[in-house]
Amino acid sequence: MSDAIGPQRVTLDGQLVAYWEREAARFDELQERAAIKWMARSYARRAERARALAETSRRREAARGRDPGSS
Repeated sequence: MSDAIGPQRVTLDGQLVAYWEREAARFDELQERAAIKWMARSYARRAERARALAETSRRREAARGRDPGSS
């Protein structure tokens, strides 16, 4: 059994990059529609956190020699 990961196999970090980017976009949309400013700020913080988590997974994928943007 080989430890090498084939190029067609999607890792958890690869999936997480896409997930957190979708979540950040969703929070951005909620922020734009928020009627109360404190709710908008909360959504903005959540979007920022989601982008940070996506970047962490993106760096892990890059360390594996993969292109996380292609998933």
